Amino acid sequence: MNIYKFKNLIIEKLNEKNLEFKEKFDREEETLRVERTDNGKGITVALSKALTKAKNDGSLIDEIVYYIDESLRRMGEESIDPKDAMVYPVIRATSFPTETKDGKHFIVEAHTNETNIYYAIDFEKSYRLIDESLLEEMSMSKEDMKVLANNNLKNLKIDLKKETIQENDFYFVNHNDGYDASRILNVDFLNDMLSQTEGEMLVGLPHQDVLIIADCKNNVGYDIMAQMMMQYFAEGLTPITSLSFSYDGDKLQPVFILGKQRNYNKKKNDEE
Repeated sequence: MNIYKFKNLIIEKLNEKNLEFKEKFDREEETLRVERTDNGKGITVALSKALTKAKNDGSLIDEIVYYIDESLRRMGEESIDPKDAMVYPVIRATSFPTETKDGKHFIVEAHTNETNIYYAIDFEKSYRLIDESLLEEMSMSKEDMKVLANNNLKNLKIDLKKETIQENDFYFVNHNDGYDASRILNVDFLNDMLSQTEGEMLVGLPHQDVLIIADCKNNVGYDIMAQMMMQYFAEGLTPITSLSFSYDGDKLQPVFILGKQRNYNKKKNDEE
């Protein structure tokens, strides 16, 4: 399936949703922009990255259509009651836009040299990034909003999947709730993981829907982490960074690793 057929399949399924929209395909950037016809609000999907992932996941097209449909419906003119709003912090790459298409500035806070913190109102099936006008509509100060978001983040459950490769332990957080990468802001969680590590603790957030923590006990562990980060970064619909961060209980420091053990999965299987 090529990029054009992929785009057409998405539009075809969107047309079944009884939603008025217009689309624009950027051939050079290979992105699809879908907007509401009433207010021009919409979202942009990076088709090239999505197509790579779709080749291994046949249900991805339906997921993309569902996400677009829910997002556009939420972009209708509606009031937001701050008493009922669930606000969470979300991590984005520093290259992510700092304002909306119509020039409204998002609430953005510096995180690392590679990442920034944004804030979002959660609607269960989708969410909306908070800009200055939306914050005013919510009648909240920035500080109150940040406190609320961080408290909500701490209440999110964290389930871990562990994989051990050549004596190195890797833990994956993957709830697919839109806030997996955001859990890197949960300092209590990071410190708890640090207390369990025997080697150096690395943390990776290659895209929005996964957080990887590595207990690197030997040099091979760093190579494996580098390869994992590149793979997840390439597959993510909302990529963040392919760099890992070393965590020492105080701050996150970027780590540059040149992976060498390219066939670590094969070696692991051979050992078994």
